[in-house]
Amino acid sequence: MLAPVLLGEAVFESESTRESAFVHAIASAGVAFAVTRSCAEGSATICGCDTRHKVPSGEGWKWGGCSEDVEFGSMVSREFADARENRPDARSAMNRHNNEAGRTSLNDNMFLKCKCHGLSGSCEVKTCWWSQPDFRVIGDYMKDKYDSASEMVVEKHKESRGWVETLRPKYTFFKPPTERDLVYYESSPNFCEPNPETGSFGTRDRVCNLTSHGIDGCDLLCCGRGHNTRTEKRKEKCHCIFHWCCYVSCQECVRVYDVHTCK
Repeated sequence: MLAPVLLGEAVFESESTRESAFVHAIASAGVAFAVTRSCAEGSATICGCDTRHKVPSGEGWKWGGCSEDVEFGSMVSREFADARENRPDARSAMNRHNNEAGRTSLNDNMFLKCKCHGLSGSCEVKTCWWSQPDFRVIGDYMKDKYDSASEMVVEKHKESRGWVETLRPKYTFFKPPTERDLVYYESSPNFCEPNPETGSFGTRDRVCNLTSHGIDGCDLLCCGRGHNTRTEKRKEKCHCIFHWCCYVSCQECVRVYDVHTCK
């Protein structure tokens, strides 16, 4: 699961951009997520369920199942992902901050998962436990943090061990970043054109959304180069009917779609 993430880390290793911030955060969260899930499933012998964070049971439910121990998973991730980030430079400070932001995202998105018990599927009693969300939720959460990442500047300080680099917000009129926010201090490269050094494939021939004003829209994704439009015929199931009992029969329809790609 982490292979694509770590590959992306290698691509941005020499950069201190918001893309690198996202890669470090999602990789750190991925390690913590995988370890936490393995502990709850019994795949690991050195850990188990979380028994510390139990609020009083509510009406109609009680504690049960196996609450996922995200604190243990985060501890393992911290030892793994932060092991080499011990240099007194700005890049290590940035990586440590973003690694922790990724791990914090797991804790922020934990939720009570419940299972019903009772005759004939009734929900007379529920047992509940703390669970991590699907990792897709974490990815979407970190994508929002990527979009709102804080740009920093590097400052040097003389300490007893020598010169130490720290980060401070570049713009003082914005709210300073918290432990949950991503930080960076270098501008992103141009991803509009292919660049093997950054791993960018460019956006030529990318499918874009003509009606979207977001990043997937043709105006932004095509970087002002315009787009081409072609028609595409697709076979799809249609006019489906349920027959008692029990199968569904469908006809096959051909629909024509407009496909827009970047020039």
